[in-house]
Amino acid sequence: MNATSPTDPADMPRTLVLRIETDELEGMALAREADALMELAPMALGCYELATPTPTWRPGQWVLEFCLEDTAGLALARQFLEARLGRERAARAELTDVEASDWVAKALEGLAPVRAGRFLLHGGHDRAQRRNHDVSIEIEAALAFGTGHHGTTRGCLLMFDQILKTRRPRHVLDVGTGTGVLAIASARVLRQTITAGDIDRVAALVAQGNARLNGVHPWLRVVAAPGVNHPAMRRAAPYDLIFANILAAPLRRMAANLALVSAPHGQIIVSGLLAGDVGGVLSAFRLQGFYCAKRHDVEGWVTLLLHRALN
Repeated sequence: MNATSPTDPADMPRTLVLRIETDELEGMALAREADALMELAPMALGCYELATPTPTWRPGQWVLEFCLEDTAGLALARQFLEARLGRERAARAELTDVEASDWVAKALEGLAPVRAGRFLLHGGHDRAQRRNHDVSIEIEAALAFGTGHHGTTRGCLLMFDQILKTRRPRHVLDVGTGTGVLAIASARVLRQTITAGDIDRVAALVAQGNARLNGVHPWLRVVAAPGVNHPAMRRAAPYDLIFANILAAPLRRMAANLALVSAPHGQIIVSGLLAGDVGGVLSAFRLQGFYCAKRHDVEGWVTLLLHRALN
């Protein structure tokens, strides 16, 4: 049912990984600013805390990562760090050049399992953490933003868990799916077709692989497309639940298009926001007839549940 064909990770391009030491607040602010770079070159961003040591990074250390496809993206990332942190500190950023298959296999090493309501996200090395009533999601790839260890993804899952206490969505869309966490969680619980998309072709392939790993690939339709600009996404509309865990700037730009594919009674879970982003994003969606029904603040990130206003 997938709209794109699976690809072996060994066939994916090499990945340049630029990583710099930071702290939680600074790292989140930098990730927010660096969002604009993704429109200039193919890249993914991550900011997270390590749970176990690596050869060069200590446990408890926050790191900001740029995952890049080419040297043009690397130059942009380095220029960004120099402008924000100064040349001397930016020069301390660690650069590695890895096979995509190696990166996919190792990306979650050192990250602890995360609980979000009924959901448990974990790597293969933490399967023993699963409990009988957990909806467990095993994610081994972090080539794209959204491993579930990030406060934005956890906020979305907590919001989804609350929705499930009162209703079962029938048509679900995950925009900017990344590693596929939210789409996989939906498929695990609802056991019905879930549509997901990401502008990054590699992210779409990674999400497909994670769907197979979790046994939900028959229910997951993953496409590579910007926003909702794909025939498969439009054919499955309207959606009564949309996940849009992206960042503030693209959320504001996409508000009108998301409203077009939302059902008259639809709900949208948006995340990737810092506190200062909320007003602008809400303004964009109010123009499309949505209001904020609920808010979660998780690890410094804001997740909003938007309802379509009744006429």
